[in-house]
Amino acid sequence: MAERRTDLDANVLIAAWNGDAETRAWARAVLDDPRRRLVVSDFVRLEVLPKPSFHGKPLELAFMQTLLASAETVPVSADLIQHALALALAGRFDLSPLDALHLAAAAVAGVDELVTLERPEKPICRQTEVRVISLCAQRDGSRP
Repeated sequence: MAERRTDLDANVLIAAWNGDAETRAWARAVLDDPRRRLVVSDFVRLEVLPKPSFHGKPLELAFMQTLLASAETVPVSADLIQHALALALAGRFDLSPLDALHLAAAAVAGVDELVTLERPEKPICRQTEVRVISLCAQRDGSRP
């Protein structure tokens, strides 16, 4: 069985720890799927590590660190930033600057998909650079 390289949006990691029961289950189904090779950018690390550290939540911090340690990393680089700018992702699809960087990281890494908890009508789900799986759209009974 071939592995899918799955880039994770920070909201999936956060929901796996802090989400309501249903959302946590959806997020963990992605994280625990043996058919997926998890990929994260340094931007995701920046989104999920500082808060539990600052707020003194050692279990949440350890959870995030464990997940991130097992994931393939897409480092921040000048090429990645240039890719985001060259694609003009933010302007073309009305993305936030950070979402444009996330998508550029996913594109540079050549992932099979980016998984997010954003709703399907959000710009990150409507762009065409990277295949995006919205867990919000998957709640029709099918597994992510």
